[in-house]
Amino acid sequence: MSTTIPYHDPDRQRVSPDVRPAGVRWHIVGLLAIIAGLTYVDRLNLGIAGKYIQDQFHFDNQTMGWILGSFSLGYAIFHVPGGWLGDRFGPRRVLTLAILWFSVFTAATAIAPRLPLVGWLGVAWSFGITRFLMGVGESAALPVGNKIMGTWLGDRERAFGTSTFLAGLAVGGIIAPVIINSIAKRWGWQASFVLCGLLGVVVAVAWYIYARNRPEEHPRVNAAELAIILEGRGTQAERHRANDSSMRTPWIRILSSPSVWGLMISHICLVYGFGIFFTWFFIYLVNVRGLTMTRGSLWSSTPFIAGVIVSPFWGWLSDRAVGKFGKRRGRRDTVWLSVFCSAVLMWSGGHTANDSLAILQLAAAAGFNMASTAIFWTTCNDIAQRFSGSVSGAMTTFGSLGGWLSPILTARIATKYGWIQALDVAALVTLAGGLSWFFIDASRSVDQDLRNPG
Repeated sequence: MSTTIPYHDPDRQRVSPDVRPAGVRWHIVGLLAIIAGLTYVDRLNLGIAGKYIQDQFHFDNQTMGWILGSFSLGYAIFHVPGGWLGDRFGPRRVLTLAILWFSVFTAATAIAPRLPLVGWLGVAWSFGITRFLMGVGESAALPVGNKIMGTWLGDRERAFGTSTFLAGLAVGGIIAPVIINSIAKRWGWQASFVLCGLLGVVVAVAWYIYARNRPEEHPRVNAAELAIILEGRGTQAERHRANDSSMRTPWIRILSSPSVWGLMISHICLVYGFGIFFTWFFIYLVNVRGLTMTRGSLWSSTPFIAGVIVSPFWGWLSDRAVGKFGKRRGRRDTVWLSVFCSAVLMWSGGHTANDSLAILQLAAAAGFNMASTAIFWTTCNDIAQRFSGSVSGAMTTFGSLGGWLSPILTARIATKYGWIQALDVAALVTLAGGLSWFFIDASRSVDQDLRNPG
């Protein structure tokens, strides 16, 4: 990462080969990984504490499924506005406000049974609405974070950086079950939501102090690092036009792109499969596989451990494949391989009688699912760097609909037919997600279409 890449730009002087890149872009990636991890800790909080809440308020599986799914509904509806706000007003400010928003409603989950809504609609609705509003805040985090990836990383390292950023989600998934369960057992389930909310405020302040919208604005970015980031992005005038926040988002052009529709449809399928791991998985391990609460909290971290291992490697593999085969084939082939592995392991894990072996297979399925998702986000920047916040928001809107449906349909299928069948359906849906990549061309960008409308 420290090697200086020769940078050719008629509007800038050649960078001396003796100057080492500052590495600020990797600090930004690290901060975004922390933010991504925080979103998953907050999101998984209810999946872990849900066992205590379900027992305390006597919610049946269907009611608990709707409460768990309410987050994803709010998350889905506001992705596009959140991504557009990042394009229009700058990702630094918008992401700060988003973190503060979802942190407030994370903490508010602790008092959901005592909110005025309970007297009008009941406890379940109060939980559901609180989680819906938390989802509204989190909806901006990943689209805006992905826009920052496109701005702060060059083409040669974008998939690796994006997969590292998204690996933060997996780290959050690893620590959440153990920490949340420990807090809930010692101080009550309410404490886990309050502490997560306070942590979010600290992270929001740190992000706002350190981050900038673009690397050119950061005082610690030197010329060598800027050369790596901006390589291949055209002249200074072209970059200025690309960063012009007053440009209207070309929604007709975006929604006319087969690649955008392919990403949106495929993302529904991938998130449906992964949704099981941050909603029902802990309860599945305890109620279906018969694990104790302590063992369940430990084993429920395994899907995210797999994500931490597989995702960065898959991002590196995708960048290497792009270098050898080009963007279209490089991105597509790495997604196909990971989707196939995820679907087969999901199916196999559901049918395996041995608990440890079954859980390891399901964990690996989740890891390959996350690896695929990292390439999805990278492709958003490939096809629409200037409007990547909006495109990422559109893709994630569809994905979150899959996340909303996942806990609800999984509960219904598991109740009526059994958990093996519920996992079989998730495997088939995941496999179907790979088919959409026949229509995705990461080498053709919306930005190019705008410059060459013919």
